[in-house]
Amino acid sequence: PVTAESIVVPYGHVIGNEKWRGSEIAQRLQGKIRLIFEDGLGLVDFHLSNRTCILYISEADLVAGDEFKRRLVRFRNASSLRGIVIVERTQISDQYFLAVQKLVVLELGMVLLPVANQGEASQLITQLVSFYVREQSKDHNSNPFLRKQCSQLAEPSVFRTVQQIPGVGKTKALLLLQHFGSIHRLCNASVKELELVVGQTVAQQIYAF
Repeated sequence: PVTAESIVVPYGHVIGNEKWRGSEIAQRLQGKIRLIFEDGLGLVDFHLSNRTCILYISEADLVAGDEFKRRLVRFRNASSLRGIVIVERTQISDQYFLAVQKLVVLELGMVLLPVANQGEASQLITQLVSFYVREQSKDHNSNPFLRKQCSQLAEPSVFRTVQQIPGVGKTKALLLLQHFGSIHRLCNASVKELELVVGQTVAQQIYAF
């Protein structure tokens, strides 16, 4: 299968693709979260919740060619799950990163999180799981105001992504997201629109980036 749509993730657990058993990520996650391995996850590497999963792109995947792109497109076309793409951005793979960013964020509309290595990826997964545990522990059915908040899953990660832009710190990232509402709109903004929020110099940097 392309993806296991009907998977049920137990509260506070992560379900990992069998291929990750014995990996550095798995070893670092053990003890921090409850990790279960399963076959048949298809293109998905880790399920964080019933609705959200992670697709992991390693340095080797980036260097090897376009297979990872086909995998992402197949996932997006076949799945209604919310996919988070974690990419190893290293000295070797950095040259491919902009193309990956364009594909994942602009063309496929998915969340992209760069990491330096599997150790950093395991920290990120741990943080995301604790976020979901907090979200799931609220009673969504009885409080309609929580649903919208839940649908905007990736705000912390989107916030971090915007901070990667040269010249943009926490304050400017917050201003930009408040003004444009999404990375997609931010990426398509003109220099003039950007200038209104962050001034001429930073607007030029963002536009160039």
